[in-house]
Amino acid sequence: MRLPGKAGPAGSARWASLIEAIGSRRDRAAFGQLFAYFAPRVKTFMRRSGLDEASADDLAQETLLTVWRKAHLFNGSAVGASAWIFTIARNLRIDALRRTRRGAGGEQLSDVADEFEIDEATAPDDALANSQREQRVRAALSALSDEQIRVVELSFYQEKAHAEIAQILGIPLGTVKSRLRLAMARLRNLLGELS
Repeated sequence: MRLPGKAGPAGSARWASLIEAIGSRRDRAAFGQLFAYFAPRVKTFMRRSGLDEASADDLAQETLLTVWRKAHLFNGSAVGASAWIFTIARNLRIDALRRTRRGAGGEQLSDVADEFEIDEATAPDDALANSQREQRVRAALSALSDEQIRVVELSFYQEKAHAEIAQILGIPLGTVKSRLRLAMARLRNLLGELS
């Protein structure tokens, strides 16, 4: 079954309008559509982060429940619907990890252990290098054809399997693989030229 508005700018606008409908009038039908699309994807995200099936399912449901509760806070002009939902999912996953770090009897780890915890904040020079790298990748992506960009987006940003991409785009699996292979070769060349 294909859901309308699954991908691209039109799909993003559709998801944003559903979230806004949930936030403004608690639209259950809109929530049902959002849940049907995002719950399995959030669950897959949780599974890939190392959670077992039951925990991944619980956190996926908790994510969508948080979307229901906080839909009125969504700002579609500041962030895309998918990014907003997956940020909620990521934060819930981090909270779950913190809960598992608690010691026996539910007590928090000692202050001494917290004192020696490594600061994982990005150093300023690393942030600058990351920003420059992102600009180079964006510039290289803009040189690809629309078909190649779409396949790269679905494969790497939305983490779709090749067969699923073929189904979404209505093209043969071999065409998906070919476009992806050509796009990656082109990106390697362009990124080498931009260094």
